[in-house]
Amino acid sequence: MNCPRDNTGLKHETLHGIQVDACDTCGGIWLDTHELDELEAATSSTEEERRATVTFGERKGDLKCPVCTKTMIVFNYRAHAVEIDMCDEHGWWLDHGEEKRVREIIEERVRDLGRKYSAEKSWGGFLSGVLKRKKR
Repeated sequence: MNCPRDNTGLKHETLHGIQVDACDTCGGIWLDTHELDELEAATSSTEEERRATVTFGERKGDLKCPVCTKTMIVFNYRAHAVEIDMCDEHGWWLDHGEEKRVREIIEERVRDLGRKYSAEKSWGGFLSGVLKRKKR
């Protein structure tokens, strides 16, 4: 399989325990369809923490899928400024450094969920106290 960016042969590598195909020239990686989920799972602990729209602002890209040569779709990963190329049948192309950014986005989402939970718990405690005072 060749790199969709520069046509260099891709080599097997292990990234965060996931077998991926990597380009030595541009530093990009090919993730099979299930491997983006595995990369996200390596960062966060539960499915709920990863839930949300993955693709945002889809458009036709310039790169060809290294498996089927169909033109891939480009989208902003989870509405962030990280453009990922996708073949809806075979997988994902992440340019050099994008896998790190994907992990940072997931870690940020997990922190945000923690803050949201804490705020909801505090709000619930506040409302409970207000209701108790009204009953007196």
